Amino acid sequence: MAFWFHRNPLKATAPVNFDLKMLAMDSQALKLCSDLRQARNHLLDLLTDPGNDVGTVEASLNAYLSLFVGLLLAPDEKGGESKLRNSLRFRWTQSMLGNSPLVQSDAVFELVSICQNVGIWHMKRASTVAAKEDINMDEAKDVHKCLRKAAGFFQAMKDKYVGQLREQPVPGSDLDSRVVSAYTNQCTAEAQEVTIGRAIEMKHAPGLISALAHETSKMYTSAADSLAGLEPSKFGRWRKFLILKAVFYLSYAYCYAGENLLAQEKCGEAIRALQESHKCYQDAVQICKQYAGMKGPGTTARLDQHLFFRKLAPLVKRTLDKCERENGFIFHQKVPKDAPELELRATYGLVSPEDFQLPPHDKAWTPVVYAAFYVPPPAGPDPGNSKAAIKAEGDLPAVQEKSVSHSAADPKTSSGCVLQ
Repeated sequence: MAFWFHRNPLKATAPVNFDLKMLAMDSQALKLCSDLRQARNHLLDLLTDPGNDVGTVEASLNAYLSLFVGLLLAPDEKGGESKLRNSLRFRWTQSMLGNSPLVQSDAVFELVSICQNVGIWHMKRASTVAAKEDINMDEAKDVHKCLRKAAGFFQAMKDKYVGQLREQPVPGSDLDSRVVSAYTNQCTAEAQEVTIGRAIEMKHAPGLISALAHETSKMYTSAADSLAGLEPSKFGRWRKFLILKAVFYLSYAYCYAGENLLAQEKCGEAIRALQESHKCYQDAVQICKQYAGMKGPGTTARLDQHLFFRKLAPLVKRTLDKCERENGFIFHQKVPKDAPELELRATYGLVSPEDFQLPPHDKAWTPVVYAAFYVPPPAGPDPGNSKAAIKAEGDLPAVQEKSVSHSAADPKTSSGCVLQ
Protein backbone atom coordinates (compact mmCIF):
# COMPACT_ATOMS: atom_id res chain seq x y z
CA MET A 1 0.00 0.00 0.00
CA ALA A 2 1.30 3.48 -0.81
CA PHE A 3 2.16 5.66 2.19
CA TRP A 4 -1.14 7.12 3.45
CA PHE A 5 0.19 8.84 6.58
CA HIS A 6 2.67 11.64 7.20
CA ARG A 7 4.72 10.86 10.30
CA ASN A 8 7.08 13.17 12.20
CA PRO A 9 10.28 11.87 13.82
CA LEU A 10 10.54 10.67 17.41
CA LYS A 11 12.06 13.01 19.97
CA ALA A 12 15.62 12.22 21.09
CA THR A 13 16.74 12.42 24.71
CA ALA A 14 19.96 12.24 26.72
CA PRO A 15 20.50 9.39 29.22
CA VAL A 16 19.37 10.04 32.79
CA ASN A 17 21.22 8.28 35.62
CA PHE A 18 18.72 9.15 38.39
CA ASP A 19 21.54 9.87 40.81
CA LEU A 20 19.37 11.39 43.52
CA LYS A 21 21.07 12.71 46.66
CA MET A 22 20.41 10.87 49.93
CA LEU A 23 20.66 11.71 53.61
CA ALA A 24 22.24 8.30 54.15
CA MET A 25 22.78 5.30 51.91
CA ASP A 26 19.58 3.29 51.68
CA SER A 27 19.54 0.05 49.71
CA GLN A 28 15.86 0.35 48.75
CA ALA A 29 16.32 3.93 47.58
CA LEU A 30 19.38 2.94 45.55
CA LYS A 31 17.43 0.09 43.96
CA LEU A 32 14.58 2.46 43.08
CA CYS A 33 17.02 4.77 41.27
CA SER A 34 18.46 1.80 39.38
CA ASP A 35 14.97 0.58 38.46
CA LEU A 36 14.05 4.05 37.19
CA ARG A 37 17.11 4.15 34.96
CA GLN A 38 16.48 0.67 33.56
CA ALA A 39 12.75 1.26 33.04
CA ARG A 40 13.40 4.48 31.11
CA ASN A 41 16.06 2.89 28.91
CA HIS A 42 13.84 -0.11 28.18
CA LEU A 43 10.89 2.08 27.19
CA LEU A 44 13.00 4.30 24.93
CA ASP A 45 14.43 1.22 23.22
CA LEU A 46 10.93 -0.16 22.54
CA LEU A 47 9.81 3.13 21.00
CA THR A 48 12.37 2.85 18.19
CA ASP A 49 10.37 0.00 16.60
CA PRO A 50 6.75 0.66 15.54
CA GLY A 51 6.38 -3.08 15.00
CA ASN A 52 6.49 -3.77 18.74
CA ASP A 53 3.35 -5.01 20.46
CA VAL A 54 1.12 -2.28 21.89
CA GLY A 55 0.65 -4.18 25.14
CA THR A 56 4.42 -4.50 25.60
CA VAL A 57 4.96 -0.76 25.10
CA GLU A 58 2.08 0.19 27.38
CA ALA A 59 3.32 -2.16 30.12
CA SER A 60 6.79 -0.62 29.84
CA LEU A 61 5.35 2.91 30.01
CA ASN A 62 3.25 2.00 33.04
CA ALA A 63 6.28 0.44 34.77
CA TYR A 64 8.35 3.58 34.20
CA LEU A 65 5.65 6.07 35.15
CA SER A 66 4.68 4.19 38.33
CA LEU A 67 8.30 4.62 39.44
CA PHE A 68 8.65 8.13 38.04
CA VAL A 69 5.46 9.47 39.63
CA GLY A 70 7.35 9.73 42.92
CA LEU A 71 9.25 12.64 41.37
CA LEU A 72 5.95 14.35 40.61
CA LEU A 73 3.73 13.57 43.58
CA ALA A 74 4.87 12.93 47.14
CA PRO A 75 4.23 9.30 48.14
CA ASP A 76 3.96 10.09 51.87
CA GLU A 77 0.90 10.98 53.93
CA LYS A 78 1.28 14.70 53.15
CA GLY A 79 0.87 14.21 49.41
CA GLY A 80 1.11 17.19 47.10
CA GLU A 81 4.07 18.04 44.89
CA SER A 82 7.13 15.83 45.31
CA LYS A 83 10.21 17.42 46.86
CA LEU A 84 12.18 15.70 44.07
CA ARG A 85 10.42 17.44 41.19
CA ASN A 86 13.39 19.68 40.33
CA SER A 87 16.19 17.32 41.36
CA LEU A 88 17.11 15.97 37.91
CA ARG A 89 17.97 17.53 34.58
CA PHE A 90 16.29 16.33 31.39
CA ARG A 91 17.32 16.99 27.78
CA TRP A 92 14.84 16.41 24.96
CA THR A 93 14.75 17.40 21.30
CA GLN A 94 11.45 18.54 19.80
CA SER A 95 9.85 16.60 16.97
CA MET A 96 9.94 19.51 14.48
CA LEU A 97 12.96 21.56 15.63
CA GLY A 98 15.95 19.38 14.77
CA ASN A 99 18.63 17.99 17.06
CA SER A 100 19.13 20.89 19.48
CA PRO A 101 17.48 19.88 22.77
CA LEU A 102 15.46 21.81 25.29
CA VAL A 103 16.77 21.42 28.83
CA GLN A 104 14.74 21.66 32.03
CA SER A 105 15.28 20.52 35.60
CA ASP A 106 11.65 19.58 35.99
CA ALA A 107 10.05 16.15 36.28
CA VAL A 108 6.91 17.52 34.58
CA PHE A 109 9.03 18.24 31.49
CA GLU A 110 10.12 14.59 31.44
CA LEU A 111 6.54 13.36 31.87
CA VAL A 112 5.26 15.50 29.00
CA SER A 113 8.17 14.57 26.73
CA ILE A 114 8.04 10.82 27.32
CA CYS A 115 4.24 10.67 26.93
CA GLN A 116 4.35 12.71 23.73
CA ASN A 117 6.98 10.32 22.38
CA VAL A 118 4.70 7.40 23.23
CA GLY A 119 1.92 9.26 21.39
CA ILE A 120 4.14 9.59 18.31
CA TRP A 121 4.99 5.88 18.60
CA HIS A 122 1.26 5.01 18.60
CA MET A 123 0.87 7.06 15.40
CA LYS A 124 3.73 5.13 13.82
CA ARG A 125 2.33 1.83 15.08
CA ALA A 126 -1.03 2.63 13.45
CA SER A 127 0.57 3.42 10.10
CA THR A 128 2.69 0.25 10.31
CA VAL A 129 -0.37 -1.96 10.72
CA ALA A 130 -2.25 -0.02 8.02
CA ALA A 131 0.70 -0.57 5.64
CA LYS A 132 -0.07 -4.28 5.39
CA GLU A 133 -1.50 -5.57 2.13
CA ASP A 134 -4.58 -7.11 3.72
CA ILE A 135 -5.52 -6.43 7.34
CA ASN A 136 -8.29 -8.10 9.32
CA MET A 137 -10.93 -6.63 11.62
CA ASP A 138 -8.81 -6.95 14.76
CA GLU A 139 -5.93 -5.11 13.08
CA ALA A 140 -8.27 -2.34 11.93
CA LYS A 141 -9.45 -1.99 15.53
CA ASP A 142 -5.78 -1.86 16.58
CA VAL A 143 -5.20 1.06 14.19
CA HIS A 144 -8.30 2.85 15.48
CA LYS A 145 -7.34 2.34 19.13
CA CYS A 146 -3.71 3.38 18.61
CA LEU A 147 -4.78 6.66 17.05
CA ARG A 148 -7.29 7.38 19.83
CA LYS A 149 -4.63 6.62 22.42
CA ALA A 150 -2.14 8.88 20.65
CA ALA A 151 -4.67 11.71 20.65
CA GLY A 152 -5.28 11.05 24.35
CA PHE A 153 -1.59 11.39 25.22
CA PHE A 154 -1.27 14.70 23.38
CA GLN A 155 -4.50 16.10 24.78
CA ALA A 156 -3.75 15.09 28.38
CA MET A 157 -0.29 16.63 28.25
CA LYS A 158 -1.73 19.89 26.90
CA ASP A 159 -4.70 20.05 29.26
CA LYS A 160 -3.13 18.79 32.50
CA TYR A 161 0.65 19.18 32.51
CA VAL A 162 2.16 21.71 30.08
CA GLY A 163 0.59 24.51 32.12
CA GLN A 164 2.47 23.27 35.22
CA LEU A 165 5.88 23.90 33.63
CA ARG A 166 7.76 26.83 35.12
CA GLU A 167 9.36 27.81 31.82
CA GLN A 168 7.45 29.32 28.92
CA PRO A 169 7.08 26.95 25.94
CA VAL A 170 9.49 27.62 23.07
CA PRO A 171 7.50 28.53 19.92
CA GLY A 172 7.27 25.51 17.62
CA SER A 173 8.30 23.08 20.34
CA ASP A 174 6.15 20.14 21.36
CA LEU A 175 5.17 22.21 24.41
CA ASP A 176 3.63 24.86 22.12
CA SER A 177 -0.16 24.50 22.33
CA ARG A 178 -0.43 25.00 18.56
CA VAL A 179 1.78 22.00 17.85
CA VAL A 180 0.02 19.82 20.43
CA SER A 181 -3.38 20.79 19.02
CA ALA A 182 -2.22 19.82 15.53
CA TYR A 183 -1.11 16.39 16.77
CA THR A 184 -4.36 15.85 18.70
CA ASN A 185 -6.58 16.81 15.78
CA GLN A 186 -4.54 14.80 13.29
CA CYS A 187 -4.72 11.63 15.41
CA THR A 188 -8.45 12.06 16.01
CA ALA A 189 -9.11 12.67 12.31
CA GLU A 190 -7.05 9.63 11.32
CA ALA A 191 -9.00 7.45 13.75
CA GLN A 192 -12.17 8.78 12.16
CA GLU A 193 -10.82 7.74 8.74
CA VAL A 194 -11.08 4.16 9.98
CA THR A 195 -14.75 4.78 10.77
CA ILE A 196 -15.33 6.26 7.30
CA GLY A 197 -13.65 3.31 5.60
CA ARG A 198 -15.83 0.92 7.59
CA ALA A 199 -18.99 2.89 6.78
CA ILE A 200 -18.19 2.91 3.04
CA GLU A 201 -17.32 -0.78 2.97
CA MET A 202 -20.51 -1.73 4.86
CA LYS A 203 -22.58 0.54 2.55
CA HIS A 204 -24.02 2.70 5.32
CA ALA A 205 -26.33 5.59 4.44
CA PRO A 206 -24.62 8.18 2.21
CA GLY A 207 -25.84 10.96 4.52
CA LEU A 208 -23.89 9.44 7.41
CA ILE A 209 -20.75 8.94 5.32
CA SER A 210 -20.96 12.53 4.09
CA ALA A 211 -21.32 13.86 7.65
CA LEU A 212 -18.38 11.77 8.90
CA ALA A 213 -16.20 12.91 6.01
CA HIS A 214 -17.18 16.53 6.65
CA GLU A 215 -16.30 16.24 10.36
CA THR A 216 -12.98 14.64 9.43
CA SER A 217 -12.23 17.42 6.95
CA LYS A 218 -12.92 20.00 9.66
CA MET A 219 -10.55 18.24 12.06
CA TYR A 220 -7.76 18.31 9.49
CA THR A 221 -8.51 21.98 8.81
CA SER A 222 -8.25 22.74 12.55
CA ALA A 223 -4.93 20.89 12.70
CA ALA A 224 -3.59 22.84 9.71
CA ASP A 225 -4.84 26.16 11.13
CA SER A 226 -2.98 25.45 14.39
CA LEU A 227 0.32 25.44 12.48
CA ALA A 228 -0.42 28.52 10.35
CA GLY A 229 1.72 30.93 12.39
CA LEU A 230 4.78 28.66 12.69
CA GLU A 231 7.94 28.72 10.59
CA PRO A 232 7.11 27.41 7.08
CA SER A 233 10.58 25.91 6.56
CA LYS A 234 9.94 23.54 9.48
CA PHE A 235 6.16 23.18 9.56
CA GLY A 236 5.14 23.89 5.96
CA ARG A 237 5.24 20.31 4.70
CA TRP A 238 3.32 18.89 7.66
CA ARG A 239 0.74 21.66 7.33
CA LYS A 240 0.43 21.03 3.58
CA PHE A 241 -0.34 17.35 4.30
CA LEU A 242 -3.08 18.35 6.75
CA ILE A 243 -4.59 20.73 4.18
CA LEU A 244 -4.44 17.95 1.59
CA LYS A 245 -6.36 15.57 3.84
CA ALA A 246 -8.92 18.30 4.64
CA VAL A 247 -9.61 18.98 0.95
CA PHE A 248 -9.67 15.27 0.08
CA TYR A 249 -12.30 14.46 2.72
CA LEU A 250 -14.31 17.52 1.77
CA SER A 251 -14.48 16.00 -1.72
CA TYR A 252 -15.74 12.74 -0.19
CA ALA A 253 -18.29 14.68 1.89
CA TYR A 254 -19.74 16.42 -1.18
CA CYS A 255 -19.70 13.21 -3.20
CA TYR A 256 -21.83 11.30 -0.68
CA ALA A 257 -23.97 14.39 -0.04
CA GLY A 258 -24.78 14.33 -3.75
CA GLU A 259 -25.78 10.68 -3.56
CA ASN A 260 -27.93 11.44 -0.51
CA LEU A 261 -29.64 14.38 -2.24
CA LEU A 262 -30.37 12.26 -5.30
CA ALA A 263 -32.09 9.70 -3.07
CA GLN A 264 -34.26 12.58 -1.79
CA GLU A 265 -35.07 13.53 -5.42
CA LYS A 266 -33.19 16.84 -5.04
CA CYS A 267 -31.38 16.28 -8.29
CA GLY A 268 -30.32 19.88 -8.95
CA GLU A 269 -28.68 20.18 -5.53
CA ALA A 270 -27.11 16.73 -6.00
CA ILE A 271 -25.48 17.86 -9.26
CA ARG A 272 -24.12 20.98 -7.56
CA ALA A 273 -22.73 18.92 -4.67
CA LEU A 274 -20.96 16.58 -7.08
CA GLN A 275 -19.55 19.49 -9.05
CA GLU A 276 -18.09 20.77 -5.78
CA SER A 277 -16.74 17.30 -5.02
CA HIS A 278 -14.99 17.24 -8.41
CA LYS A 279 -13.49 20.69 -7.76
CA CYS A 280 -12.19 19.61 -4.33
CA TYR A 281 -10.69 16.47 -5.85
CA GLN A 282 -8.86 18.49 -8.49
CA ASP A 283 -7.58 20.78 -5.73
CA ALA A 284 -6.37 17.71 -3.80
CA VAL A 285 -4.45 16.46 -6.85
CA GLN A 286 -2.65 19.80 -7.11
CA ILE A 287 -1.89 19.90 -3.38
CA CYS A 288 -0.43 16.37 -3.66
CA LYS A 289 2.08 17.71 -6.18
CA GLN A 290 2.94 20.69 -3.97
CA TYR A 291 3.39 18.45 -0.91
CA ALA A 292 5.63 16.02 -2.82
CA GLY A 293 7.96 18.86 -3.78
CA MET A 294 8.37 20.25 -0.26
CA LYS A 295 11.17 19.57 2.21
CA GLY A 296 10.85 19.18 5.95
CA PRO A 297 10.92 16.71 8.85
CA GLY A 298 9.06 13.41 8.72
CA THR A 299 8.16 10.65 6.30
CA THR A 300 6.41 11.40 3.02
CA ALA A 301 2.83 10.35 2.36
CA ARG A 302 1.85 9.45 -1.20
CA LEU A 303 -1.91 9.78 -1.16
CA ASP A 304 -2.34 10.07 -4.91
CA GLN A 305 -0.83 6.59 -5.39
CA HIS A 306 -3.34 5.00 -3.02
CA LEU A 307 -6.42 3.20 -4.34
CA PHE A 308 -8.73 5.00 -1.89
CA PHE A 309 -7.60 8.29 -3.45
CA ARG A 310 -7.64 7.02 -7.03
CA LYS A 311 -11.17 5.59 -6.77
CA LEU A 312 -12.74 8.89 -5.73
CA ALA A 313 -12.54 10.54 -9.18
CA PRO A 314 -14.43 7.76 -11.04
CA LEU A 315 -16.94 7.55 -8.16
CA VAL A 316 -17.67 11.27 -8.47
CA LYS A 317 -17.94 11.01 -12.26
CA ARG A 318 -20.31 8.03 -12.18
CA THR A 319 -22.58 9.65 -9.62
CA LEU A 320 -22.55 13.01 -11.40
CA ASP A 321 -23.33 11.36 -14.76
CA LYS A 322 -26.22 9.51 -13.14
CA CYS A 323 -27.59 12.71 -11.59
CA GLU A 324 -27.35 14.66 -14.85
CA ARG A 325 -29.01 11.82 -16.73
CA GLU A 326 -31.87 11.58 -14.21
CA ASN A 327 -32.28 15.34 -14.15
CA GLY A 328 -32.47 15.48 -17.94
CA PHE A 329 -35.06 12.70 -18.18
CA ILE A 330 -37.17 13.10 -15.05
CA PHE A 331 -36.58 15.97 -12.64
CA HIS A 332 -35.61 18.97 -14.82
CA GLN A 333 -34.41 20.85 -11.74
CA LYS A 334 -32.27 23.98 -11.82
CA VAL A 335 -28.69 23.52 -10.59
CA PRO A 336 -28.06 26.03 -7.77
CA LYS A 337 -25.21 28.52 -8.00
CA ASP A 338 -23.94 27.67 -4.50
CA ALA A 339 -22.99 24.24 -3.21
CA PRO A 340 -25.44 22.80 -0.65
CA GLU A 341 -24.59 22.98 3.03
CA LEU A 342 -23.09 19.82 4.43
CA GLU A 343 -24.29 18.09 7.58
CA LEU A 344 -22.75 19.85 10.55
CA ARG A 345 -22.48 16.77 12.74
CA ALA A 346 -22.70 13.04 12.19
CA THR A 347 -25.35 11.24 14.22
CA TYR A 348 -22.84 8.60 15.32
CA GLY A 349 -19.36 7.30 14.52
CA LEU A 350 -17.47 10.36 15.77
CA VAL A 351 -14.14 9.69 17.49
CA SER A 352 -12.80 11.18 20.72
CA PRO A 353 -9.31 10.83 22.26
CA GLU A 354 -8.85 8.05 24.80
CA ASP A 355 -8.27 9.47 28.28
CA PHE A 356 -4.81 9.12 29.84
CA GLN A 357 -4.27 8.81 33.59
CA LEU A 358 -1.05 8.57 35.57
CA PRO A 359 -0.61 5.19 37.30
CA PRO A 360 -0.37 5.05 41.11
CA HIS A 361 3.01 4.99 42.85
CA ASP A 362 4.97 1.76 42.60
CA LYS A 363 5.08 -0.13 45.89
CA ALA A 364 8.81 0.68 46.10
CA TRP A 365 7.83 4.26 47.00
CA THR A 366 7.43 3.81 50.74
CA PRO A 367 7.50 6.82 53.10
CA VAL A 368 10.86 5.57 54.42
CA VAL A 369 12.40 5.48 50.92
CA TYR A 370 11.00 8.92 50.10
CA ALA A 371 12.41 10.33 53.35
CA ALA A 372 15.86 8.94 52.49
CA PHE A 373 16.22 11.34 49.56
CA TYR A 374 17.77 14.72 50.28
CA VAL A 375 16.99 17.91 48.41
CA PRO A 376 19.52 20.70 49.03
CA PRO A 377 18.13 24.23 49.40
CA PRO A 378 18.03 26.19 46.13
CA ALA A 379 21.20 28.16 45.42
CA GLY A 380 20.01 30.26 42.49
CA PRO A 381 19.74 29.26 38.82
CA ASP A 382 21.46 26.04 37.82
CA PRO A 383 24.58 27.00 35.80
CA GLY A 384 24.15 23.74 33.88
CA ASN A 385 20.97 25.15 32.35
CA SER A 386 22.58 28.35 31.09
CA LYS A 387 22.59 28.97 27.35
CA ALA A 388 26.37 28.64 27.27
CA ALA A 389 26.30 25.28 29.07
CA ILE A 390 23.54 23.91 26.85
CA LYS A 391 25.41 25.03 23.73
CA ALA A 392 28.63 23.40 24.99
CA GLU A 393 26.83 20.07 25.46
CA GLY A 394 25.86 20.13 21.80
CA ASP A 395 23.06 18.47 19.89
CA LEU A 396 21.57 15.03 20.45
CA PRO A 397 21.75 12.39 17.72
CA ALA A 398 18.46 11.59 16.00
CA VAL A 399 16.64 8.46 17.13
CA GLN A 400 17.54 5.47 14.96
CA GLU A 401 14.04 4.28 14.13
CA LYS A 402 13.37 0.86 12.64
CA SER A 403 12.23 1.12 9.03
CA VAL A 404 8.75 -0.03 8.03
CA SER A 405 8.03 -1.87 4.79
CA HIS A 406 4.87 -0.86 2.92
CA SER A 407 3.06 -3.20 0.57
CA ALA A 408 2.82 -1.86 -2.98
CA ALA A 409 -0.34 -3.87 -3.65
CA ASP A 410 -3.78 -2.26 -3.70
CA PRO A 411 -6.19 -3.15 -0.87
CA LYS A 412 -8.59 -5.97 -1.66
CA THR A 413 -11.71 -3.96 -0.84
CA SER A 414 -14.38 -2.45 -3.05
CA SER A 415 -13.83 1.03 -1.61
CA GLY A 416 -10.06 0.94 -1.92
CA CYS A 417 -9.76 1.62 1.80
CA VAL A 418 -7.41 -0.74 3.64
CA LEU A 419 -9.19 -0.11 6.95
CA GLN A 420 -12.55 -1.79 7.16
